[in-house]
Amino acid sequence: MKEVEAAAGLAVRGADAVAGAAAARQLLVDAGVPGLLAEKDPTLWGEAAESEAKIRLGWVDTVRRSRELLPAVAALREELAGLDHVVLAGMGGSSLAPEVIARTLGVDLTVLDTTDPHQIRAALADRLERTVVVVSSKSGSTVETDSHRRAYWQAFSDAGVAEVGRRFVVVTDPGSPLEALAREMGAHVVLADPDVGGRYSALTAFGLVPSALAGVRVAELLDQAEEFSRSLGAGEDNPALTLGAALGAATSGGRDKVALIDDGSGITGLGDWAEQLIAESTGKDGTGILPVVVETPTSPGATGDDVLTVTLGGSLAPAEVPGSGVSPHVAVNGPLGAQFLVWEAATALAGRLLGINPFDQPNVTESKDNTKRILAAGLPERTPLFVEGAIEVYADDAGGAATVKAALAWLLDEIGATGYLAVMAYLDRFGDASVAEVRPALAAASGRPVTFGWGPRFLHSTGQYHKGGPQTGAFLQITGAVADDLAVPGQPYTFGQLQAAQAAGDRQALAGRGRPLLWLHLTDRAEGAAQLLAAARSLGGTGGTEARGR
Repeated sequence: MKEVEAAAGLAVRGADAVAGAAAARQLLVDAGVPGLLAEKDPTLWGEAAESEAKIRLGWVDTVRRSRELLPAVAALREELAGLDHVVLAGMGGSSLAPEVIARTLGVDLTVLDTTDPHQIRAALADRLERTVVVVSSKSGSTVETDSHRRAYWQAFSDAGVAEVGRRFVVVTDPGSPLEALAREMGAHVVLADPDVGGRYSALTAFGLVPSALAGVRVAELLDQAEEFSRSLGAGEDNPALTLGAALGAATSGGRDKVALIDDGSGITGLGDWAEQLIAESTGKDGTGILPVVVETPTSPGATGDDVLTVTLGGSLAPAEVPGSGVSPHVAVNGPLGAQFLVWEAATALAGRLLGINPFDQPNVTESKDNTKRILAAGLPERTPLFVEGAIEVYADDAGGAATVKAALAWLLDEIGATGYLAVMAYLDRFGDASVAEVRPALAAASGRPVTFGWGPRFLHSTGQYHKGGPQTGAFLQITGAVADDLAVPGQPYTFGQLQAAQAAGDRQALAGRGRPLLWLHLTDRAEGAAQLLAAARSLGGTGGTEARGR
């Protein structure tokens, strides 16, 4: 292996120094894996995975088929001229890639991937007269996305919009229930590549249609990816092979968490997209790679004995990144189109090394099924252990804690030497954005990897790892009082009730595994968030029980 492996303007640096990576890379080369991957050979992940791989390897060369979309999408954008506010209703892989594209390239795209009624109300009130809604769902049955569709249909109708269906662009797989519904609605329909799974769909219609409608020149992304794709089958100058070998070898050697850090050199939010790709692809059968998105190179949680530190960015080398503040094990720099493909291929190759199927998600439906049952039967009654200020504290056992600080300290002590903490916030990710600051505070206090996810969007990504990966997680769920609920048109529940049922369903899934779980309910969101952050920050930053005031 070389210190720098590059192709098509994308470079992977430092992978050669990761313990075991060179041997893992050679193992893949000796087995002819790069060439077989480029040929979309479904046998690469074993007999049990073969049937799934047969219908999930389209991402290897989807860029060529995606070019066929460009004239139709350009014509659609022209037809929709005047509707310059693009709202994307999608979850997981259907929303994260377009959000990265839009943020990186500086275009306005409203991403609606929540069931929080406050966030949905804010979106509905924003430029409705100029809004076109892209409804993206591979399966065509995603409850969140269907609820968004219903809410916008009602809002357009109430506003007296003529031909409401023409305000919707539906992206889905051929033959899905949503395709038939979209045609009944009179919506614009764009069919996606059916041989690409949701989390690998960045360069398909799911990633490209909303981005193009928002004003991105998506042909440039395809150019970057197609140029890079020529390296996938090579034994040399193959960054995806090198990155995949490093991820697989690090995990096998005990570094089974990967810190994903934006290095500030021109790509924004790629870690959030890579997080769902890596977690959902590898977190199963009791194994997996836990991605930990770290805010900046100097934020707590970027390093650790069981952490592979990876920086991501544009074309600058690590030494040239301003204020980097960390010496990563691996740095991945290059254009965004190539970044999507290098991470997809590397994740699939790491799956081969780890002996798992990177294309299924066997545990994702568990929380969804729990949610359906709760919506039908009603929310289970719970009595808080105690109430402090604007926070109700729930847990089966919090070590006798009587304050929020003590409850957090108990949870951190439950993590263990090889574990992690997952913070799961069922809130408004814009209106309640300050809650995310709890992640670095708890990472500093615990000295352990801490992830942060907005519910329910994380259920479509890291939720798979939580249930199917190594059972070493401790979990902090945060919910908030609903001040102004919103009905889901045509359904017997509100968005607030759906959000509460999703949170309760996930608690049931986690509790069934016997993992430490602390649930904090903010009876006043602003006051509760401030109180929570103060408690987390007061725990200190040395990672020891003594320092946390126990």
